[in-house]
Amino acid sequence: MVVNASNDDKDRTWLEAVRDGKVKVDNARPGARTYGYNAILRNLRDPKAGADMRVDIALQGPKSMDILLAMGVNAETRRHIMALKRTNLCDAVVGGFDLIVSRTGYTGEKMAFELFVHPEKTIDFWHAVLKAGEKFGVKPIGLGARDSLRTEAGLPLYGHEMGDGSGKSGQPDLGVGESGFGAYVKTSKPWFIGREAYLAREQTRKGVVIRFRFTEKGVRMAHNGDPLLDKRGRVIGWVTSCAADMDGTLTGQAFVELKYAAEGTPIFVYQSAPDKAGPAPAEMKLGDKGLLPTEAQVVSRFPKL
Repeated sequence: MVVNASNDDKDRTWLEAVRDGKVKVDNARPGARTYGYNAILRNLRDPKAGADMRVDIALQGPKSMDILLAMGVNAETRRHIMALKRTNLCDAVVGGFDLIVSRTGYTGEKMAFELFVHPEKTIDFWHAVLKAGEKFGVKPIGLGARDSLRTEAGLPLYGHEMGDGSGKSGQPDLGVGESGFGAYVKTSKPWFIGREAYLAREQTRKGVVIRFRFTEKGVRMAHNGDPLLDKRGRVIGWVTSCAADMDGTLTGQAFVELKYAAEGTPIFVYQSAPDKAGPAPAEMKLGDKGLLPTEAQVVSRFPKL
């Protein structure tokens, strides 16, 4: 499991508590426990993991498999890597590095990998990837680029499109349904931890995260918590993320009331809305400035590639 860093301790504590029978897992059967599972949970960032320690370096994009194979693999490893389907992983020795190769990532790319390497080998591995990828146009990027890519791809981030609300207006937490990922919860299964709570929450859910795009270029950046308005000026939601897309237009995600979630719906974004009110319109004089919301449009949650 690769979890959001801020949730690392919380997630591991929960998994251990469920495994050890220390928490209630079913409201209908308070005494139910998951006894019988002898699961071993290890933190692979902990030095106690020894040779199994791992850190994650992502290699994303159409040429990512070409770069990975160009680092040097034997015939059997090549077959294993080329056979990986989305979300699958395998152990592999690539360019002399002992890796876990996972066909996953958070950039929206169809071909993408997360490569788990021992921390003592990280620097050498990083340089090896850049060297092998030079002829393919590989470039080093950081979390800022990752954030713009996942925003354009409609992917949620904890603290923005799901989990703890961190905007300026004290927004509530967003669950799986609100984040737009309810399809991943298989309610056809007769029982799983949280099923009852999820179904109850879905019955009262009032909104969902959408993806939007400003209708003009060169507009102000929107930020987490900026209010969204309908054409009559009523607040209908708030921005959760925003970044420039590949065309140079600002694209974002926002939580809106359900009736405004349809593709093509016009919305208005109050970017960087001030905390303190300016002069009332009737008191404005020549030269005064007032912020106006900027028009945007709801687009498909996931871009059509």
